[in-house]
Amino acid sequence: MITVLVLCTGNSARSVLAECLINDLGGGSWRAYSAGSHPTGRVNPLSIEILTEMGHTVAGLRSKSWDEFAQPDAPRMDLVITVCDNAAGEVCPVWPGHPSQVHIGFPDPADAEGSHDERLAVFRHVYGQIKAKIARLIELGPERAGEV
Repeated sequence: MITVLVLCTGNSARSVLAECLINDLGGGSWRAYSAGSHPTGRVNPLSIEILTEMGHTVAGLRSKSWDEFAQPDAPRMDLVITVCDNAAGEVCPVWPGHPSQVHIGFPDPADAEGSHDERLAVFRHVYGQIKAKIARLIELGPERAGEV
């Protein structure tokens, strides 16, 4: 089992989308979690909407602090992925086991403006970008994550 932690600042959109995609595309060989440096405390409703639309299970998704995963009893990570430029530039906790770290940045769909449908279209677009990169990551494996 390859264990991955996906980080973003708010842990409400990109990191949650990536968590679901890794868990679903990983075919049982990958297990992902997501967290944020400054979690919003709730998953963006448009994240839930797009994940549901795309057939992902959303039960149990929550916005949480990366501190949960720096504890000694936390799952041991093989790979830590930052998906937003802010989180990539922050000083991260020291992760138990010293996993590999890689940055795969995406625009923040939560910044989208306009009608519900216009904002949802942005979430769909970013979801597609994340899906393509996650599929490539799973194809290459964690040791070649930097090539994604």
